Amino acid sequence: MDFSSQTLNETCPCCGTDRWKFLYHSTFNNYNIPIFLCVSCGLQTQFPRPKASELYTEEYYSGNADFSYRDERKTETFDRYVWKARIKNIQKFKRKGEFLDVGCSFGGFLNCAKEAGFGVTGVEISPYSAKVAEARGFKVFTGEFLEADLPENFFDVITLVEVIEHLSEPPQVFAKLNRILKPGGLLLLQTANFEGWQAIDAGASYHYYLPGHFYYYSESNLKKILDHSGFADHITYPGVDFSLSAKLLKSRGSFQSWIDYWKWIRIGIYHWKSKFKKKGRPLTSSMVLYSFKVE
Repeated sequence: MDFSSQTLNETCPCCGTDRWKFLYHSTFNNYNIPIFLCVSCGLQTQFPRPKASELYTEEYYSGNADFSYRDERKTETFDRYVWKARIKNIQKFKRKGEFLDVGCSFGGFLNCAKEAGFGVTGVEISPYSAKVAEARGFKVFTGEFLEADLPENFFDVITLVEVIEHLSEPPQVFAKLNRILKPGGLLLLQTANFEGWQAIDAGASYHYYLPGHFYYYSESNLKKILDHSGFADHITYPGVDFSLSAKLLKSRGSFQSWIDYWKWIRIGIYHWKSKFKKKGRPLTSSMVLYSFKVE
């Protein structure tokens, strides 16, 4: 369907205007997703959007769906290197307390937080993976984040790792994140930075244009939304908030032979590229943002 002459009749969750224009159809993996751009602040969104609850079936994790993700249970031994490194960095700000992981999948990250001394809770839209996390003894709310019955002013840490882009109704999402965090609580967001050269240069072919990704943020417009939602003291980690060594050790989970260790060169180059800028923009589009609820 041709959306080039259509406009989007929605209020932008970042700047509050309704000045959207059709940008292009994505070309990554032939998904052909219609992408609209807010001309006021640069936020991007796909429209129309699929129903989120229908995307995350068992086939999503087994690779049998058109839009799918790997099964973390198969690589958890290696993923733990990154999860534990991230927890260690979080503990520079919050040593202990109540920990919520939104999009907790099979509960591997929750398990690392529990081992570090946090009380843990998860939210997971997929009944398939949520059932596995519950069987591991974790408290998990199954369904959409906005529908989860979560106590207010309760959590010390909330993490959304490659999740915020999956959530519709951003104003309500950020308002709820603020309500359920304690004053001074830490919010961790990992998502793509569409101000980075990686996304700019790739254009319509950027790999982040996926059926389950509803909004496409940048560092600046994400900070604006957080400012409006009662967060402050933002800390940006270009790339990721953990070391290259943790990333390299995690990558071994996908290796089939010793030849795969050559991938460490590419991984290392990307990791260090993420620390540099050109014309004020980061070279890559990986980003982790820490923000704190205003006390």
